[in-house]
Amino acid sequence: MRLRTALLATTLMAAAPAAASATTITGPYIDLGGGYNLVQNQHAHTSGYGGGADNDARGNSSSQFRHHDGFTGFGAFGWGFGNGLRAEVEGVYNYSQINHRGGTSIPGSTRGSDQSYGGLVNVLYDIDLKQFGIDAPVTPFVGVGAGYLWQHYNPTQTNFRNGNTSRLGGTNGGFAYQGIVGAAYDVGVPGLQVTTEYRMIGQPGSFTDGAFTSTANYTTGQHGRGNTNFDHRFNHQFILGLRYAFDTAPPPPPPAPVVAAPAPLPARSYLVFFDWDKSVLSSRARQIVAEAAQASTHVQTTRIEVNGYTDNSAAHPGPRGEKYNLGLSNRRADSVKAELIRDGVPASAIDIHGYGEAHPLVPTGPNTREPQNRRVEIILH
Repeated sequence: MRLRTALLATTLMAAAPAAASATTITGPYIDLGGGYNLVQNQHAHTSGYGGGADNDARGNSSSQFRHHDGFTGFGAFGWGFGNGLRAEVEGVYNYSQINHRGGTSIPGSTRGSDQSYGGLVNVLYDIDLKQFGIDAPVTPFVGVGAGYLWQHYNPTQTNFRNGNTSRLGGTNGGFAYQGIVGAAYDVGVPGLQVTTEYRMIGQPGSFTDGAFTSTANYTTGQHGRGNTNFDHRFNHQFILGLRYAFDTAPPPPPPAPVVAAPAPLPARSYLVFFDWDKSVLSSRARQIVAEAAQASTHVQTTRIEVNGYTDNSAAHPGPRGEKYNLGLSNRRADSVKAELIRDGVPASAIDIHGYGEAHPLVPTGPNTREPQNRRVEIILH
């Protein structure tokens, strides 16, 4: 029942919901933990010499030792490879009480304890939940390990009802292996995680030739001595721990949203018209120039373009007339520029161009006086 309850608790902790991405270990880390240690019943085979052993006149016996409460603790140093795979070296200590011995020929009460300690090398794999569409600060993991553990029996004594006693003690070591399943939870501190684990440690032939003494001897009346061998030992462990990864970098910030550059404001333009063959501003023309100058102070203006034009009639016909009209368009642009400057516009902000008869506003036949083509266009960029 205790094993079933502990397994259920570990499963529920591993399945607890969370709300942010989990940490992936890259580089060195340390891991410390401790918890409950439950040892399965062990079968013991005792052989005697120099007299009988364990109330058995034949000099040998088989019995079963039952373990009660215990605890475990470990410390590990490991390395994460950044792809979920980790390797670590750990030292472990296990303790367990012994409160019953069954299968003896005469009933009795047993009290004692045992402990095991040593080191193991583990290989583990962290499972990335994001590959299953789960984004949470929990990382399940599985692993296996192998190493060497020493098992030590503190004096464990059985008092039989007939007044005899037997005592077991000693230390021996051997191969050990383990399976690991657990989960790590981010706690909001970079690199720091809380872990919950279930471990099963196995030791084949866990204890060999333990010193055994007994007051039972049916031939000489002397104490019997012998050796005890235990069969396969299984430890079930339920652990809570802390793990710290030294080189854990904070997750990269999300990319900044792309903000489109604001579209440039459309250019504003003003038209100033002139009499035929004139470059002098009329009163209406000065009003329009003043409006353009005032607008340039209220709108973010980087450049003011002043372009002069004429119609295709000229005071002088032929090629000489085209050249004349080109000069006339420049004089008209100069007049507007001078007026803009008088209205407070910096001269350095004004560019002038004269285009003569080119780019008519209203298409006409040759040598036609068209008032709308005799103009200057003020463009605010």
